[in-house]
Amino acid sequence: MHIHHVRTALLSVLVATSAAAAQTAKPLVMVVGTGGTIGSAGDYWGGNSTYIPIAELVRTAGIDSVATVESEQFLNVPSSAIGPVQWLELSRHISDVFRSRPRVRGIVVTHGTDTMEETAYFLDLTVAGERPVVVTGSMRPSNMVGADGPANLTNAIRAAVDTAARGRGTMVLMDDRLYSARDVTKTNSTRVETFQAPERGPIAIVDPEGAFYRSRSAGRSIPQFDIRGVKDLPRVDIIYSYAGADSVAIDAVVAAGAKGIVIAGVGRGGMTSSQSDAARRAADKGVIVVTSTRTGSGRVPVGTKGDSIGSGDLNPQKARVLLALALTRTSNPAEIRKIFNENQ
Repeated sequence: MHIHHVRTALLSVLVATSAAAAQTAKPLVMVVGTGGTIGSAGDYWGGNSTYIPIAELVRTAGIDSVATVESEQFLNVPSSAIGPVQWLELSRHISDVFRSRPRVRGIVVTHGTDTMEETAYFLDLTVAGERPVVVTGSMRPSNMVGADGPANLTNAIRAAVDTAARGRGTMVLMDDRLYSARDVTKTNSTRVETFQAPERGPIAIVDPEGAFYRSRSAGRSIPQFDIRGVKDLPRVDIIYSYAGADSVAIDAVVAAGAKGIVIAGVGRGGMTSSQSDAARRAADKGVIVVTSTRTGSGRVPVGTKGDSIGSGDLNPQKARVLLALALTRTSNPAEIRKIFNENQ
């Protein structure tokens, strides 16, 4: 009887200890490094910089109190070297991590800021599951006074482990603000507050106390585009409209094999008569033409019929990402218009 009570007491202690450990265990986050300013030091803008391994960034950021962090160096390049080929590889890699590592609460991707919004939107459209992906970077190299990388990385990890982040897809964390990948854009070449969502604003503010959201999660788990069988993205070019623009650029990209064209139009998606004529010729050849605006914000109506397709409030670079993925599914203008309408 005495032995029974001892065993019962020991079992109770073990159960209590295990429960306490479970309550105090820090969530696991994977940080995937791709390079950019956040992983640089030295004369970055002068082209004479050194790159810092992602493991070193994680070690010096001081994030032990936030989560258990594992890191891997997926790439170590400026964001100008990241495009459709790397998007496909990164999206598949993140999906593989989520499938094989159920304990990973979320994934943080460090990235150069110049094309960050495009990579983030591609991931948002292609990565499955409720666990969040948070893309972050910095505007200042690590050895510059006022470097913003450590704070951005720490807050990105805070956002990735927050339970309210589930079901929100891919987001971008910069300057204490968390944005939907669909809405965010870079608005200034050097300022730390460069990332904004002109039409919709941030979805949350992140600080040492946590993430404070403006709205509840929609709770999605299925990606819009399944890229498992996609080897290459169709060529989609962006053509800028301006006073006196002729048809040369549009005709050239069609001749080069473009399957889609996004017009960064004046005002509400306008273009010159020469560009309009070239766009019609392109459409007659089966090229999908989407009109956006070069203004930085505002809507170009998607439309409901005819060959004309507007981007809504997607900027030209986001419209290019969506059009390239849409073309992996269909080349029917009506179906592509439907896809753009569904992404408003």
